[in-house]
Amino acid sequence: MTSTQTNANTLKSTTAVLPLSDAVQHALAVTKRGVDELLIESEFAQKLARSEQSGKPLRIKLGLDPTAPDLHLGHTVVLNKMRQLQDLGHNVIFLIGDFTSMIGDPSGRNATRPPLTREQIEENAQTYFKQASLVLDPAKTEIRYNSEWCDPLGARGMIQLSSKYTVARMMERDDFTKRFKAGTPISIHEFLYPLMQGYDSVALHSDLELGGTDQKFNLLVGRELQKDYGQEPQCILTMPLLEGLDGVEKMSKSKNNYIAITEPANTMFAKVMSISDSMMWRYYELLSFCSLEQIASYKKAVAEGQNPRDIKVAIAQEIVTRFHSRQAAEDALADFVNRSKGGIPDDVAELSLSGAPVAVAQLLKQANLCPSTSDAMRMIDQGGVRLDGAVISDKALKIEAGTFVLQVGKRKFAKITLSA
Repeated sequence: MTSTQTNANTLKSTTAVLPLSDAVQHALAVTKRGVDELLIESEFAQKLARSEQSGKPLRIKLGLDPTAPDLHLGHTVVLNKMRQLQDLGHNVIFLIGDFTSMIGDPSGRNATRPPLTREQIEENAQTYFKQASLVLDPAKTEIRYNSEWCDPLGARGMIQLSSKYTVARMMERDDFTKRFKAGTPISIHEFLYPLMQGYDSVALHSDLELGGTDQKFNLLVGRELQKDYGQEPQCILTMPLLEGLDGVEKMSKSKNNYIAITEPANTMFAKVMSISDSMMWRYYELLSFCSLEQIASYKKAVAEGQNPRDIKVAIAQEIVTRFHSRQAAEDALADFVNRSKGGIPDDVAELSLSGAPVAVAQLLKQANLCPSTSDAMRMIDQGGVRLDGAVISDKALKIEAGTFVLQVGKRKFAKITLSA
C-alpha cells in the first residue's frame, strides 16, 4: 500500500461526525468574529472537535511575502486572528515567503509584479517576524521559510507540481481573466505563484490557512493540492481588507494611507484619531480586542449623544498600548490634546540650517515639512503654516536667524535653529 493510499484511508477513518462541546462552540465563535468567510465551517468545526478529543492542536498557517520592510495595521487584521487562535491553544505557523517573493504575487494586480532580488527579500524578512511578534506570542510561534521545501523541488519537481493544475483552472482567477481580456501580458511564472503557495500547505500539513479576501483563490489551491497529496484539505479563513486613513482604499504604504506598527506612539495615536467617525467602527471590528458586547455599548452610547471622539480615543489608546505601552498611550493622548489646543508636541524634530534670511517656502522644503516650494506656497494660502504658533499668511516672508518652531498642518512640526 502506498503512503498516499495510507493517508487517504486514515482520512476516511476520521470522518465520523463528532458532537460540538461548549468549548468547541466557543472556539468556533472566536474564529468567526470579524471574518469575511470561513470555508468550510462544518469541516473546521469537526477539526476543532477532533483536536479537543485527541489533545492535538491544529496547525494554523499564515504566509506573508516580505515585499516591504514594514508591517502596518492592515497586516495586523489577520495577525490578530492568528493570536486569537494561538490563545485557544493551537499551533500557529508564521510563514515567510522568501521563495514566493521572487515570483511576485499577482493577486489584485493589473500588470506583472516585478520580482524582488534575494538581497531585498532577506533584508525585509529580517524585520517581519520581529514586528509580527508585537501581535503574536513569539514563544508559541513556529517560524518557517518556504524556500525550505521549494528550493529542493528543482525543475523536475516543479514540472510534476505544475501537472496537478490546469490552465483553465488558473484562468478562473478574476485578475488573470481581466488581464487576458484586456490583452495585458500574463507571464508564465505568475501561474506558479498560486501553486507554490498551495504547496506550502502540503509541506506544512496545514489544517487552516488565513489570508485577506484577495488571497481566496490561492488558499483554495492549497485545499486542492492537499487532496492530490492524500492529505485532509485545509479549511480557509479570509479576513476583510482594512481601509486606510482615507476611508476608501485599502491600507497601503504605496497609497500613503497607512499606520505602521513601528511608528512613534504620538504619530500612531494622531493617525487613528484622524479616521472618520463612521470608519471608527470598522477599526473596532477588525483591530480591537474589545468584546462584541463592549463595542455594542459604545455604539449605543454614541446613538444616545456621547461624543464619538471619546470612543475613538479608547481605540487609539488600545492600539498604542499594544505596540508601545500603556504609559505611551497616556502620553500620546496628552500630546494630542495639547496639539488640538494649538500647543507644540514634546517630540519635535530639531534641525540646524543655515542661509538666513531665507524665504519661508524654501525653508519649509529644506526642513522636509513640505515636498516642494509650490506645495509650501499652497499650504500658506490655506492657512496651514505656523511660526511659533502664529499663522503665516505672507508667502514672500523671509525668515531671519534664530530658533523657532515651524508647523505645517496638524501633525508636522520642526524646531529649527537657523544661522546666517
